[in-house]
Amino acid sequence: MNIVEYQEKLLDKAIKAGFKEVEVYFERKNSFQCMLYEGQIDSYETSEDGGLSLRGLHNGKMGYAYTEKLDDDSMSFLIDSAKANADVLDEDECIDIFEGSNEYTPYEFYNEELETIGIPEKIELLRLIEQKIRAYDSRIVTLDYCFLQEYSTERSLVNSKNLSLSHKENGLAIYLSTVVKEGEELKTGVYLKMTRDFHSLNAEKIAKAAAEEALANLGEKPIPSGKYPIILRSDATASLLSIFMPILSAENAQNDQSLLKGKVGQKVASDTLTLLNAPFHPEALSGASFDGEGVATKEQAIISNGTLQTLLHNRKTAKKEGCESSGHAHKESYKGALSIAPQNLYISPGKRSKEELIASVSEGVLITELSGLHSGTNTVSGDFSVAAKGFHIQDGKIVSPVKQMTIAGNFFEFLHDIEESSSELYFLPAGYGSPSLLVKELSVTVE
Repeated sequence: MNIVEYQEKLLDKAIKAGFKEVEVYFERKNSFQCMLYEGQIDSYETSEDGGLSLRGLHNGKMGYAYTEKLDDDSMSFLIDSAKANADVLDEDECIDIFEGSNEYTPYEFYNEELETIGIPEKIELLRLIEQKIRAYDSRIVTLDYCFLQEYSTERSLVNSKNLSLSHKENGLAIYLSTVVKEGEELKTGVYLKMTRDFHSLNAEKIAKAAAEEALANLGEKPIPSGKYPIILRSDATASLLSIFMPILSAENAQNDQSLLKGKVGQKVASDTLTLLNAPFHPEALSGASFDGEGVATKEQAIISNGTLQTLLHNRKTAKKEGCESSGHAHKESYKGALSIAPQNLYISPGKRSKEELIASVSEGVLITELSGLHSGTNTVSGDFSVAAKGFHIQDGKIVSPVKQMTIAGNFFEFLHDIEESSSELYFLPAGYGSPSLLVKELSVTVE
C-alpha cells in the first residue's frame, strides 16, 4: 500500500485501539553528495532515510512512538508503544491533536527540473568549478573541500480530525574550501552557494568568488587588542543569530532559560533592528506552509524596530501563555519530539551596501568568519567569546587581514549596539539570514 493508505489505516486502527485522537507523521529524505579532489571523485554517496511516527491521546495523556518500517506489524508496534509511552507520563499536558488552521499559504518549495538533471552533469559542473579555482591564481595550492550535495524531502501529517497536509522541498548546495599560500603563509577561504535552480549556477562566477575569498586572507598583520567598531559580515551574523536563537523560544523563557522572559512589548534591541520570520522567503531553501503540529506558518515580525513582538510558540507554550501558537512547533525528524524553532529567521536589510558601511568607519574591524560558536557561547547569559577571521579597516578602507582574533561580548548588549544593517541578505542552509551589521563596538583580542 502507498503511504497515504498506510497512514489512513494506522489512524483507523489506533482509534479502534482506544486512542481518543491521533496523528500520523511521515517523512522521507533523499540525498546525493559528491566530493572531488584534483578532478577525480574522492567520495560519492546516495542515501535515503525515512520513517513514520504516531502521536495520540490515550487515557488523557499524549503518547508517542516511531518506526522506520512501514508494514502491518509496525502498526501494532506503534500503537502499543505509544500507549506505553502515555502510561509512564507523570503529568497531563492537556494538549490535544490540532484540528487545523483556517488557511494555509500555497508556496512552491520544490523544483521538479532539479530532479531531471543527471548526476553526471552535476559532477561535471563541480569538476569545472574546481578546475577554474585551481587555474585562477598561482598562489592557490589545493582545495580542502570541493563538495556538492543535492537533497529532497517530503513530509505529510494526517490526523483523526480530518487534517491532511503535505510538503515537498529540494535544493542543491556547493561547498568550497580553498587553500592559498604565499611565502610561508598558508590560508583558507570558505565559500557556499545554494540554489534550487541548477541552470543559474555559473562556474566562472563561483570559482572567482571562492578564490578571492581565500586570497583576501593573505598578508595578515596584527592590530592592538582592544574595543573596535565592528562590521559583522552577513554570513558571520547569520551564524551568530542561529546560535542564539534559543533565547527566542517561549519554552526556554517559561523554563527560566531566556533573559527575554516577560519582555514582549519591551525594547530588546536598537531601533535599527527588525527580526522577521519568513517561511516563504525566495532566497532561502528552507520553510514550509505548516509547522510540526500542523499550524499554518506565516510571515511575522519577532522584533520590530527594536521592540520584541512575540516569542516563538508551539501550542503547548501558547496555552501556558494564554495566546495562540505562532506556528513554530518543530520536528527535527520523524524520530524527534516536538520542540520550537523558526522558519527562515532573518534580520531585515537596510539601504546602504556593505562597502558603504565600511567607508563610514574610520577605524574598525570587518569580521568575515566565526568559529567555535558552540563552545564559546552561553545562550542563557548571552556572553560569547569566539575565534574570528577578518580585516582591519582604516579611513573607510580595508587595509589588511588581521591575525587570528577572538571577539567577545554579550548578545543582548550586541542587539542594542547595532547601528545599521547593509542592503544585501545572506541565508545559511538552515534558514537563518542576515545582512552585514555595523555594531558600535566589540572586544577584539589578537593572538
